[in-house]
Amino acid sequence: MEYDIRKARPTDIDDLINLCAAHAAHEQADYSPDGKAENLSRELFSPHPKLRCLVVETANGIVGYATFTKDYSTWDAAEFAYLDCLFLQPEARNFGIGEALIREIAKIMVSENCLLMQWHTPPFNTRAIKFYRRIGATSKEKVRFYLDENTLKQLAS
Repeated sequence: MEYDIRKARPTDIDDLINLCAAHAAHEQADYSPDGKAENLSRELFSPHPKLRCLVVETANGIVGYATFTKDYSTWDAAEFAYLDCLFLQPEARNFGIGEALIREIAKIMVSENCLLMQWHTPPFNTRAIKFYRRIGATSKEKVRFYLDENTLKQLAS
């Protein structure tokens, strides 16, 4: 499969939202596109973006994406990369594209002195776990918690 990995552009927002919806469905999670175009555009394309995005483009359009941020580790006293999302449409899998995406992010992060990358995946995503282990990733057993919007507001009052 011929493809190009490039930085997302503002014209990619609708494709990105569609990929996010497919990604959420793949991970058995709820997803609403409401407000996403404006919010993602602001965070991806502002002068100092919080989020970065690479897309995978083929002759048939955008078939995958990876988003990542820089964060800070208290334990390591250093910045690290956080891979927020990596998703490929089924027809784009098994061509080495996922590994190519991670390599591109690694190049960017190493050039910015980030020497660690972290991410999460659901335990039932066994194909992804096998892939991550194949490229040399290790895992730590942790339970991820979150506070939803209503609970967060309740706690804040």
